[in-house]
Amino acid sequence: MRKILIFLFLVLALAVLWLWRGRDLSLLFDRAYRIETTSGPIKNISYEGGGTGGVLHVGDVALSLNAVELGGAKPSIGTTKDNQLALSFNGKVFPFGPLTGGDNLAAGVLPDDAAALSIEHSMLPWPNFFEVNYMTGNSPKWKRNVYQSLIWKKPTGAKLEMVWRYEQFFYENNGWSEALMTRPGASGLIRVEISGASR
Repeated sequence: MRKILIFLFLVLALAVLWLWRGRDLSLLFDRAYRIETTSGPIKNISYEGGGTGGVLHVGDVALSLNAVELGGAKPSIGTTKDNQLALSFNGKVFPFGPLTGGDNLAAGVLPDDAAALSIEHSMLPWPNFFEVNYMTGNSPKWKRNVYQSLIWKKPTGAKLEMVWRYEQFFYENNGWSEALMTRPGASGLIRVEISGASR
């Protein structure tokens, strides 16, 4: 009997914690495991913006550089001396490839490069039962995080990894919404790592 009571108490405590701090629990789980929605190689990349901020276009996916949670640092996009589209961050430069011409800043993936974009979402959504939308009366019942990860490797050993995180809302009548909801201080571009690259 005592074991049953302890078990019920633990279940109740976890349920209360999930209702109260569900988002934090979901983020904790996300570090260990996320569910992949789509993944595949990319063929080209283009940039729309003024050097800082703007949007990277990878196929039909737009990756915003406007909402950035990188501790004050921001990536910049431009061209190198040898006319390659490149990203610079924290004093390191990662060249995507030669410009493909035209008015846009665009480059194709070089034959020896390995570049892929994957989209994943949280394994554990969190409840949102107590939010009330007085304007429409339609509030999301659940929320989860969606991650967009761009990984680009060069045969020289240079590697770029960029990760975006957004919130996705679940509505009772419409299912999961587009995953573009931002939360100040927690979403947008959350990681940029350049390794084995030139300075």
